[in-house]
Amino acid sequence: MDRHVHVCGNGGSAADAQHFVTELVVRLDSTSKRRPLPATALTTDTSILTAAANDLGFDHVFARQIEARAQRGDLLVLISTSGNSPNLLVAASTAAELGVKTVALLGKGGGKLKAIVDSAIIVPSDNTQRIQEVHALCLHLWCEWLEAEFPAS
Repeated sequence: MDRHVHVCGNGGSAADAQHFVTELVVRLDSTSKRRPLPATALTTDTSILTAAANDLGFDHVFARQIEARAQRGDLLVLISTSGNSPNLLVAASTAAELGVKTVALLGKGGGKLKAIVDSAIIVPSDNTQRIQEVHALCLHLWCEWLEAEFPAS
């Protein structure tokens, strides 16, 4: 079974998570012939999100999905302009307990998240818009690299 990429964020970063997963599953470049990559945006299932928020608290909306879906060797990508969202902190800790590698796209110094992920890319800005723009660039560059590295389907 292929390893899986799980992606999460809040607000605009949730939209970035969904966009990134779309590029992984479908493709970035319309001429690419690479196979689809197994990826899930943890931000998209409103029934899970609202049930988890109601029953477990909003801090656990992503962690609960990681507990259900993630396996050792998977990757969790966390996207946050501040690095301080409690639900991302809990998600990263849960992933670590399960042996899931974590990488974060962050801004504003990286916040608390930078200390608990395996790898962090921190945009050196406090301007949310600039941080989001650089995050989008990073996500597209990752997709370009993946399309170059993975064989055609």
